[in-house]
Amino acid sequence: MDAPTTLVVVAVLAAAALFAVAAAVLVRLIRARRGLRRAGLPTGPRWVFWGAVLYFVLPTDVLPDPVYLDDIGVLLLALRSLRRTPGDTARLPD
Repeated sequence: MDAPTTLVVVAVLAAAALFAVAAAVLVRLIRARRGLRRAGLPTGPRWVFWGAVLYFVLPTDVLPDPVYLDDIGVLLLALRSLRRTPGDTARLPD
């Protein structure tokens, strides 16, 4: 293989790996929300969840779609907000 072909193959493999990570985080977000709802716990603002899902699905992003780093970041922030309830406060060590 020549150098340009090798670069294209590496770029495609990197994009596929990033997509797999983003899809795994999306599945984790959906499972976390479903589990919290089944347990009767608050899941945070509904718009955070749906906004993160739409950001992942829609092609309009901050970064072009072969680069899924921004999608992963938005999904992780939504996952973090689901796990935090409105009454949670950070504890300071004694």
